[in-house]
Amino acid sequence: MTQVIVGENEHIESALRRFKREVSKAGIFPDMRKHRHFETPLEKRKRKEIAKHRQSKRSFRN
Repeated sequence: MTQVIVGENEHIESALRRFKREVSKAGIFPDMRKHRHFETPLEKRKRKEIAKHRQSKRSFRN
């Protein structure tokens, strides 16, 4: 769980900015998007296959 303690003379905007930075460092948003809807085993297999195909294309180019 990510948390930010707001200082006594700190503005809420800067605390919010720090919180957003911590959340992005923790990788919560991609994980949240991944678990937003249930993914069937077939969909998961297709997604991984497409990702593997993309990765092989990238490695072939370099």
